[in-house]
Amino acid sequence: LLLQEIGHYIPSFGLNQHGGLILVYLGGAMGINTWLMKGFFDSIPRELDESAMIDGASHWRTFWKIIVPLVRPILAVVGILTFIGTYGDYLFALLLIKDKDLYTLAVGLSIFIGDQYSQKWGVFAAGALLGAIPIVVMYLLLQDFIVGGLTQGAVKG
Repeated sequence: LLLQEIGHYIPSFGLNQHGGLILVYLGGAMGINTWLMKGFFDSIPRELDESAMIDGASHWRTFWKIIVPLVRPILAVVGILTFIGTYGDYLFALLLIKDKDLYTLAVGLSIFIGDQYSQKWGVFAAGALLGAIPIVVMYLLLQDFIVGGLTQGAVKG
């Protein structure tokens, strides 16, 4: 209730907008994504940076030409996990978005559940199945990145 009142009095906070919801999701996913990427970056040999510096490459060029191509798998994993985590999120979207035209898929599907005796389970199940298609397609297209990104950055010990 407090978030709704803050959103009414200070609209620049981004409440009741998709932008504000995206910022909340980014802040929530930042910790786990940073931890996943740190493990992967630690597995890259430091000698690659040093040899690029000896060859005359700047820090920026070393990062974009050498490091980024090596860390593409973990970037894909972080993107996929963040997308999957936020795609089906219900609680934050319900709390932060009150305009029915801006509802996310999960909040919109919850409308079909309705009251105690007026559930529309068939429509809800059809919507949930159609909503799962983008995630399944994304996983099928990028499954090599997922497996590579999660296993290559594992702690060796």
